[in-house]
Amino acid sequence: MASQHSDPGYTQVVIIGAGFSGLAMACQLKQQLNCDDFIIYDRVPKLGGTWYSNTYPGCGVDIPAAFYSFSFAPNPQFSRFFPKQQEILEYMNNVAAKFDLAEHFVGNVEWVGADWQDDIGRWSVSLRETSTGRLFTHPCAILISAVGGLSNPNRLSLPGSDKFKGNLMHTAEWDPDISIEQKDVVVIGNGSSATQLVPTIAEKAKSVTQLIRTPQHYVPSQNAPINEIWRKTFHRLPGVLKLFRALIFLYLESSILQFDRTWLASKMRKRASEQCLRYITECAPEEYWPLLSPGYEHGCKRRVYDNDNYVASLHRENVHVVDDPVELLLEKAALTKSGKVYSADVIVLATGFSPTQYDVDLHGRNGYSRKEYWKQAGCMRAFNTVAMSGFPNFFYILGPNSGRGHTSTLYTVETYVDLIIRVIGPVLAGRASSVEVKRSSEERFNEQLRAGLKKTILENACRSWYIDPTSEKNWFIYPWNSLNMWLSTHWGISGDWIYQVSICRYRA
Repeated sequence: MASQHSDPGYTQVVIIGAGFSGLAMACQLKQQLNCDDFIIYDRVPKLGGTWYSNTYPGCGVDIPAAFYSFSFAPNPQFSRFFPKQQEILEYMNNVAAKFDLAEHFVGNVEWVGADWQDDIGRWSVSLRETSTGRLFTHPCAILISAVGGLSNPNRLSLPGSDKFKGNLMHTAEWDPDISIEQKDVVVIGNGSSATQLVPTIAEKAKSVTQLIRTPQHYVPSQNAPINEIWRKTFHRLPGVLKLFRALIFLYLESSILQFDRTWLASKMRKRASEQCLRYITECAPEEYWPLLSPGYEHGCKRRVYDNDNYVASLHRENVHVVDDPVELLLEKAALTKSGKVYSADVIVLATGFSPTQYDVDLHGRNGYSRKEYWKQAGCMRAFNTVAMSGFPNFFYILGPNSGRGHTSTLYTVETYVDLIIRVIGPVLAGRASSVEVKRSSEERFNEQLRAGLKKTILENACRSWYIDPTSEKNWFIYPWNSLNMWLSTHWGISGDWIYQVSICRYRA
C-alpha cells in the first residue's frame, strides 16, 4: 500500500475511488496501456468502495453474479446466484491482488477539489487525510473520477435525534458492535437496502417496524445456490461461463424495451406490474396489500428485487409495515405523523443515497468551475457521460446519465473505461499533453440524450431520485440499450476529441 504520510510526487494518473470503477480503470491502465504510474485514493481505509462500506445484515447484489463481475476477470466460484457483500468484496480483493493494485492504493483520503493548470498542462488535485484533517495536493496529467453515483448516504434530519437515547445509524454506516438481539428496531425506508435488511434482522430482533413513504414494485426472485457441479464446470470450461454470462445479458437487456413510450412497451409494463401485484396478493398478508401496491407506472422508479423473501417475512408476528412518516424522535421511541408511538432501541435509516458526488470543487480551463458550467448548461451533463469541454484530461467513469435501471453497472463501467483508455493513450505515450472533448460534440450528445429520455417513462413520469430537483431533469439514467452504449463509445467518435501538443493541435 502506498504511503499517505508524505506529500506525493507527480504521477501520470490519479484515480479517485477504489470501488469497481476504480479497480477497472487501474486494471486496464496496466493491461492495455502498460501504465504503472498511477495512484488510487479513497476515503475509506481499504479497497472495495460501496462493497467495503455497506455491511448491513443481508447486504447483497441484485444482478446475477456471472454478470456482476468483470469480463476480464471472471469468477467461477460464486456460491449463489445473487452473492452477498462478503463474497463480492472477496472477489474485488482477488482482482486487486491479481493485478497488484495494493501498492497503488491510499486509503483514508478524501477528494476535496482539483484545478487545471493551463501553463503546465496538469491537474493539481486537492486531498485531505480523514484521520488528521491534513490537506495536501497531488499533481497529475490525467484525473479520473471513479466515485460511484450512490456513495454518500442520505441521512435524514430527524427532529429530536439529539434526545434519542437508542442507536441511530444508516445502512451504509452499519455498526457491527450494535446488537439487535431482542431489540425494538425501527427501519425507515423500503428500497433495496430495506428489503434485504428487514427479513434478515427479523430473525433476531424483538420487533421490526418499517416506516415507508411510497410503495415499490417488488419483483419476485429467488437467490438459488450455485452447486459444486456448476462451479467446477465454470472453472474447467470457461466458455460455458461466458455463454451463461451472455444469456443473462440478453435476458436483462430484453427488459429495457418496457421503458419506451410505445404501445408494446405499455403492454409490457402492464404485464410486469400485474406480475408484481400478483406476487403481493399471493405472498403478503392482506392487510399490507395497499402499502405494497404502487399507483405509479411500472419502471419509472427502480424496481426492487426480492431475493431475500422480504414479502414472505411480513407474515412474522414481530414485523410491521406502516405508511406513516416520522415526526419526532423521543428518548426510546419514534413519534409518527398520525400521533402513534413506536418503541425503538435502534433506528435504521434505509433511505438510500444523495447524488452529491459532483459537489467537489472542480475548476477547468481559466478557472471555470464545474458548478458554473452546469448552471450555464441548465443541467448536469458530459459527453458520452465521461468528459466535459473545458476540462482537459478529466474523465468520469460513472458520470451524469450513465446509470442503468435494468442491467449490470459493471457492463457500463467496462464500456466507459475502454473509451477512456483509448482517448488518453496518446497523452500517456507522450504524443500529446492534453485531450478534451469538443463543445459541439458535448452539446450534440446532450441534445440526443434529452430527446432519448423524452421517449421513455424515465423523464418526470413519477417522483424519483433519478430526477434532479434543481433542473427537474433526469440526471442518472442512460436512455438507450447496451448495444447503443457500446457502439457510441467504440465507433464514430474520433472527431469528437481535440489533442493539445507543444506546437499545434490535431484531431484524433
